[in-house]
Amino acid sequence: MLLAGTVVVDPETVIADGAVVVEDDTIVAVGDEAALRDRYPDHQRREFGIVAPGTVGAHVHSVQSLGRGIADDVALLDWLEDHVLPMEAGLNAEGMRLAAELGYLECIESGVTTVIDHLSVHHADQALEAAVESGIRARAGKVLMDTNAPEGLRQDTERALAESEVLIWNYHGADDGRVRYAVTPRFAVTCTDECLRGCRELADEYEGVRIHTHASENTDEIAVVEERTGERNVEYLHEVGLTGEDVILAHCVHTDETEREIIAQTGTHVTHCPSSNMKLASGIAPVEDYLARDVTVALGNDGPPCNNTLDPFTEVKQASLLAKVEGCDPTAVDAQTALRMATRNGARAAGFERVGALREGWTADVLGIDTDITRATPLHDPVSHLVFAAHGDDVRFTMVDGEVLYDEARGGHLTLDAERIRREANAFDVPGVDA
Repeated sequence: MLLAGTVVVDPETVIADGAVVVEDDTIVAVGDEAALRDRYPDHQRREFGIVAPGTVGAHVHSVQSLGRGIADDVALLDWLEDHVLPMEAGLNAEGMRLAAELGYLECIESGVTTVIDHLSVHHADQALEAAVESGIRARAGKVLMDTNAPEGLRQDTERALAESEVLIWNYHGADDGRVRYAVTPRFAVTCTDECLRGCRELADEYEGVRIHTHASENTDEIAVVEERTGERNVEYLHEVGLTGEDVILAHCVHTDETEREIIAQTGTHVTHCPSSNMKLASGIAPVEDYLARDVTVALGNDGPPCNNTLDPFTEVKQASLLAKVEGCDPTAVDAQTALRMATRNGARAAGFERVGALREGWTADVLGIDTDITRATPLHDPVSHLVFAAHGDDVRFTMVDGEVLYDEARGGHLTLDAERIRREANAFDVPGVDA
């Protein structure tokens, strides 16, 4: 297949009148369209306004999708304890599968080709099956909670770790490595020392398994951890083994100098969730400081109950604007940096090589984006457009691993039954939500 248009190879490289040629799961050529049409005359040609790398949702909660809008205008710990955790606890296997399908449906049609997905304690296998079925690239795992959690979600430590190991056996490397596992303790508030150390030991047993958790999102959370351990959150996580090049820490809003240096020195990845942090009034993550220390900062939407959308372009724009506001500096997190956070940085955090840019020999995760719209007129700078003006509903074509998952010209979703999923989601009796 030959995908033609203005090609955004990466944040620094744009080819006007360009093309990307895909064979099987690989990009075999990138360059001038006319020259590539001569070289590949038999390839099906598709044309879009912009051809861009797929984006990475580096911290999402697909299984919270049925709870969109149930807990607006609520502080983090109340949001969790009074609304979101009771909903998760009440979801049966059918509900968990449906919630994940709904989340992946939105991601795929909005231009997300890779997710780092924080699932739930029970029925994580249903979400992992949905990831396999959908065709999305995923790093995902079951949540562990062995203290300070609702009865329906709290598990014995050994059982939680044992169930995680079974899921590693069954899903890590599924579909030729497109789906990979992350050991996923919820956060230090709901996990004992034994649980967190066990997560590290489990991840170390299996090549390529990562660790994904929340850290320092909210000052109340930090106070709880400090009261229990005598240490600040990231310091404590470092002590129990939850830092390193295989660790993704979501949020990291409130960190001090020592913690930031730990993150940088250990190669720990940070996922910035600007919309969620604003909506829950958690604060502004020190993104410019992390980037100055060469920390890999990726972007995530978090969950629909604390964002209300999984549109990646929302986060790209908010990440840039919020950094500018924080420092009263219009140059902070420029368009190129924001787009890199949403693409290559996210792929690095997820542990997928050759993903996050459109380069010869790299994996074919590609978007076709419509620019024949008023919001894209005139289009002086494609990178600026993607960061500051594009929306997820401008996506017309989503390819992952060389497979077309979404194609508006062919009716939309090709791997998931969108009509059924939306119908069932509207009819589903969500636990804890008044009809």
